[in-house]
Amino acid sequence: MILGMVHVIGLGPGDISGLPMGTYRLLQQGWPIILRTRIHPVVRDLEAMGIAFTSFDDLYETSDRFDEMYRQMAERVRVQARVHDHVVYAVPGHPLVAEASVQYLLACQEEDLDIEIGPGQSFLDIAAARLQIDPIEGLVLLDGTALSARQLQTTLHTLIAQVYQRSIATEVKLTLMEVYPDDFSITVLRAAGVAGDERIEQVPLYELDRIDWIDHLTTVYVPPLKERMQRLRDPWEAVEIVRILREPGGCPWDRKQTHESLRRYVIEEAYEVAEAIDEGDPAHLAEELGDLVLQVLLHAQIGSEFGDFDVRDVFETLSEKLLRRHPHVFGDVRVETSEDVARVWDAVKQAERANESRESIVSGVSLAGPAITVAQEVQKAVSKVGFDWKQIKDVLEKVKEEMTELENEILRERIRSESVSEELGDLIFACVNVGRFLQLDVEALLMQATRKFVTRFQFVEKRVAEEGYSWNSLSPEALDRLWNEAKIALADKI
Repeated sequence: MILGMVHVIGLGPGDISGLPMGTYRLLQQGWPIILRTRIHPVVRDLEAMGIAFTSFDDLYETSDRFDEMYRQMAERVRVQARVHDHVVYAVPGHPLVAEASVQYLLACQEEDLDIEIGPGQSFLDIAAARLQIDPIEGLVLLDGTALSARQLQTTLHTLIAQVYQRSIATEVKLTLMEVYPDDFSITVLRAAGVAGDERIEQVPLYELDRIDWIDHLTTVYVPPLKERMQRLRDPWEAVEIVRILREPGGCPWDRKQTHESLRRYVIEEAYEVAEAIDEGDPAHLAEELGDLVLQVLLHAQIGSEFGDFDVRDVFETLSEKLLRRHPHVFGDVRVETSEDVARVWDAVKQAERANESRESIVSGVSLAGPAITVAQEVQKAVSKVGFDWKQIKDVLEKVKEEMTELENEILRERIRSESVSEELGDLIFACVNVGRFLQLDVEALLMQATRKFVTRFQFVEKRVAEEGYSWNSLSPEALDRLWNEAKIALADKI
C-alpha cells in the first residue's frame, strides 16, 4: 500500500522562465516543497510568488562528510513523505545529474513510498554551449566533493560540479595538480544561463581557490591535454604508448618480445630498483621503478594480444588481494601492533592455500625469486623434517665432493657439456647449504663479495692507468702484484 509519494523535480540551471510546464505546475499544487538548497535563481521567483518551502541548507553548516549529509537529506524526504500524501523535492539542474541525495533516495525505496522523477534541465547543456565544446568528443562529469586523481582522464573534456565553496575548490585544485601542470588553464563557470548572474573566467589552475565568487552554482571545466608531453603524468598514457610499440609499425624489438624473452629483464629491473634504494637517490629510484612498471605493462599487453589477460586484470587481481589481505583496514578485524598484522597476513595466506593440494614438504616454498634465495628456502623446508646434515663438517665434505666431481668433468675436456653444468650447479647448491648451516644470508654475502671485487678491480684499473701500462702488456705476476696492492690499500674500506 502506497502511503506517500515524492515528486523529485529539477529547477534547471537558470531562473523560473526555463522551467518545464510540468515542473511549474507541481510547484503550485500546494504540496510541501523541500529544496536541497535555497541558493538558486528560481528561489527568488518562488518567494515573489508566495510559494512556501523548506530547505536543507542547515545540513551544509553542520555536516562534516558530504556522503552522510546526502543520506540525511534522503532520510528527511522519506520522513516527510510518510507524513504527507505528496512531497515535492526540488534540486538544482536535473534530478539525475550530479545529485547524490536523489541517488540515496532511489537506493532505499520502500514498498509504502513511491518516487517519481520529474523533468529538469541539466547545466551540462548550457555549460557545453558556453564553453563551445562537443560532448561527443568525450566528456567526464565529476563531483568536486569526492574527487580523486584516479577519476581524471586527461584526453577528455572534464566538468567538475559541486564546487560550491572555496575549501572544496582547494581540494579540487590539489587533486588536479597531481595530474595537470600547476599553470594549466582552466575555466570557472558560475550561474551559467542565469541572466545577470552568469560569470565565466579562465584562470591558471593554481589560482582556482583564490576566486572570491565561488558559490553553489559554480562548475570547473578542465580541457583535454592536447600535447603528448603534457599527458605523460597520466598513468594510462604509458599503457597506450606500450600498446603502440607492440602494434605493426611500432618498435621491432618490443614487437618480437614474449613472456619468456622478457623474464630476464623483469629480474634485472627489480635488482636495479633495489640498487637505487641502496643509493638513496629518489630521482634514480623513480626512474628505475618506471623501468620495472614497463615490464608489467609489456607482459599485460602481450597477455591482451593472446586474450589471456590485460592490464585491468592485473590491477583488479592486485586490488582484490590487497583488500583480502588487509581485513584490519577494510574489514572488521582489529589489530594493535605490527606483529598482529603479520599474524593476520599469515592467516589470510593460509586460508588462500586451503584448497591447494599439498603433496610435498616443499610445496609451500615459492620458486619465484633469486636462485640462491630459493635454494636456501628449499633447504630450510626439508631441514624441518630432519632431512639435513648433522654438523658443519659434513656440509663442507659435500662441498669438496661436488668440487671433485666438477673437476673430473672439466678434466675430461667436457667444459661445455651438460654434465659440467650440472656439477657446477650442485657445487653452488652445496655452498649455499654451508651459508644456511651457519645462519648467514648467502644472497647478501655474494653481493658483498661482488661489490668487494668491483672496488678492488677499479683500484687496479686506476693503478694501470697511473703507471701507463696497457692490459695486454701486463704479466700474470704484475696483475697479481696490483691485486695485492688493492687488497692492502682497501683493507679498511671494504
